[in-house]
Amino acid sequence: MEYISPEGLRLDGRRPKELRQLSCQFGVLAKADGSATFEMGNTKVLAAVFGPHEVEQRSKAQPGRAVVQCEYAMAAFSTGERRKRGKTDRRSTELSTIIRNCLEQTILLELMPSSQIDVYVQVLQADGGTRCACINAAMLAIAEAGIPVRDLMAACAAGYLDSSSILDMNYMEDSGGGPDVAVAIHPNLNKTVLLHMDNKIAVDVFEGVYGLAEQGCKAVAQYMRQQLLAHVQRLAVMRGPTRL
Repeated sequence: MEYISPEGLRLDGRRPKELRQLSCQFGVLAKADGSATFEMGNTKVLAAVFGPHEVEQRSKAQPGRAVVQCEYAMAAFSTGERRKRGKTDRRSTELSTIIRNCLEQTILLELMPSSQIDVYVQVLQADGGTRCACINAAMLAIAEAGIPVRDLMAACAAGYLDSSSILDMNYMEDSGGGPDVAVAIHPNLNKTVLLHMDNKIAVDVFEGVYGLAEQGCKAVAQYMRQQLLAHVQRLAVMRGPTRL
């Protein structure tokens, strides 16, 4: 299959270095302390945050920091395959760990000792890039919950097909068998939080793919920052002026 046409267009009409359309929404679950949806193209993810609250199992309590619990799942209707998906399969466990590790590097855990933060992430619709969309949704839910962080975290992936580096692959491109590099960063701190590869990749190819993924992260971070600011401004208007 030809993934990039002679005119330089991908299967969905994008250029190789073009992101899919981004969309997000805050406060989608009334009972959660923070919640958000994040969409990258046709991939849609819901994240909910509860806490910080008292640690449920005292044996897991950390005197000097908060504990992050993360659960990832895919809805049975998220793909064309209408099959039951368990919570304990290998991929779910792996992605739960990846998301938790990213959040632990982002949240100021030391400010909330002996407490627990629960993060639930569910893929509602999958069309490639679910790993990065989950990280972005979780970050927005954490921010909506008012939990202090070191920096905004943003994630994006890039791959290599038809001898070209391509940004933010959809499912068809992701199924092409080429290498896929997922990256998450703290843009203001200039720090890489996640670097995850599904396949082997040559060193010379890796540099270009990683650089493209990093550019994608910065673009996603800019979008998330704009949406968070707009959300805070809407809340301020709804609450009205503060009386002294």
